[in-house]
Amino acid sequence: MDLTGKKVLVFGSGKSGTGAADLLGQVGACPVIYDGNPEIDKEAVVHKISHAKNVEVYAGELPEEVRKSLDLVVLSPGVPTDLPLVRSFYGQGLPVWGEVELAYRTGKGRVLAITGTNGKTTTTALLGKIMSDAEDSVFVVGNIGTPYTSKALEMKETSVTVAEISSFQLETIDRFAPEVSAILNITEDHLNRHHTMEEYIRVKELIIKNQKPENYCVLNYEDEVLREFGRDIVPETVYFSSVRKLEKGIYLDNGVIVLKTEKEEIPVVRTDELKLLGQHNFENVMAAVAMAYYAGVPMDSIRKSICEFTAVEHRIEYVTEKNGVVYYNDSKGTNPDAAIKGIQAMNRPTLLIGGGYDKGSSYDEWLNSFDGKVKYLVLIGQTKEKIRDAAERLGVCPCILCEDLEEAVKVCAEKAEPGEAVLLSPACASWGQFDNYEQRGDMFKEYVKKL
Repeated sequence: MDLTGKKVLVFGSGKSGTGAADLLGQVGACPVIYDGNPEIDKEAVVHKISHAKNVEVYAGELPEEVRKSLDLVVLSPGVPTDLPLVRSFYGQGLPVWGEVELAYRTGKGRVLAITGTNGKTTTTALLGKIMSDAEDSVFVVGNIGTPYTSKALEMKETSVTVAEISSFQLETIDRFAPEVSAILNITEDHLNRHHTMEEYIRVKELIIKNQKPENYCVLNYEDEVLREFGRDIVPETVYFSSVRKLEKGIYLDNGVIVLKTEKEEIPVVRTDELKLLGQHNFENVMAAVAMAYYAGVPMDSIRKSICEFTAVEHRIEYVTEKNGVVYYNDSKGTNPDAAIKGIQAMNRPTLLIGGGYDKGSSYDEWLNSFDGKVKYLVLIGQTKEKIRDAAERLGVCPCILCEDLEEAVKVCAEKAEPGEAVLLSPACASWGQFDNYEQRGDMFKEYVKKL
C-alpha cells in the first residue's frame, strides 16, 4: 500500500503510537491519533511527534465522520483486537496493522525475529551483538525497548533487523516475513488478553505465517507444543535442546554447546566460557547461535561475540552486596515460568520479593519450585494475598505482606543474614505500581543502594 496522502488512524498514544505517527508523517500519510482514555494530555502527545504536521488527537470518543474517512488503522501493541471499536474497523473493511507490520512495510533489508514467553530479551540482545559484530548496519528493535517504527526509515537493503516480537505484536501482522524466526518456549501468560492457551499458542505461531521454504525457524525441542509444531511447517525447522543430543540442530552435551548440521558436527563453546548463568540462558545462547549461523555469520565470529556478552539488565542482574547479603534484580520475571528460572539460579538461602499486577496466572508451579531455598516470600501489589494464600496452602515458606517495593526491600534487609540473597523476581507484571518492569527494576536498585 502506498501511504502517501492516506488518512491513517493510530490507535494508542504511548511510545509505539507516537513512533508510528511520526513514521507515517515521514512517508507522506496523514496520521490521526486516538486513545480510549479521555484524560490524556492531547498537547503533550502532539509535542512527541516531530514529522507529522497538524496531527489530530481524539480521546475517549472517536467521531463517526473520522471513522468513515479512514484508509488504514495502526494498532499499538497494548490495544486488544477484540475491542468493539477495533471489530468495527474490520467490519468496515479497513486494513488493520500493528506497528510491526507498518515498520516492516516501510523498512528494508533482512529481518531476524524472536518470540516466546520467556528469554526473548536476552536472546534478542545476544543475537543483536552477534549480528552487529559481523555486519555494518544492524538494528535491534521491538519489544526490547526501541520501537521498530522509530528505525524503519534508517534501514538500507543491506541492513539486518533483529526484532523481539510479543504475542500482542504478532496478532496484527499481515506480510511480516522474517528470514530466520525463533519461538523459544510457550508457557501460560497473557491469558487476560488472549483468553485461552490455544489462542495464545496460535498467535505465537503466527511468526512463521509468511516464511518461505528457504527460510528457517528455530524451535525448542523440549517444548512439546513446539516440537509438534516444527514437524510440518514451511520454513526449515532447526531445533535446540538443553537435555538431549539431536540428530540435527543445536544441543548441550556435557557442558559443550554443539551445532549438528547434515554435513558436520561443530563444537560451538563450553558453557563455562560464557558470562551467562543457568540452563535457561544456555538455551537462549543456542537459539541465538542457530539464528546467526543460518543467517550466514561465520562460527568464529559467533563464538567471539557470545563469549563477550554479559547478562541483560533486569534479568538475574547482580546489583550489589551489603553486609554479606547479595542483591539480585530479576524484574524481567513477569510471569511464574520466568520467575522459576530466577529462583533456580540462586545458590544460597534467598529472601524473595514477588507479586504485582494480576494477569490471571496460577502460582502453584512457581511456589513448588522454591525447593527449600526461600527463607521468606515478601509480597507486594495486587496479587499479594492471592500468592500468600497459595503459599500457605502448599506450605512452602513464611510470607510477609508489604505496602510497596521500598518497604519490601527494607524488610528483606532487616531479615537477611550474611551469606543469603535478596531476589526481586515478581512472577507478575509491573502495571499498577510501575510503568513497566524496567522502572520496577531501577527502583529496586535505587532502594537497595540507599540501604
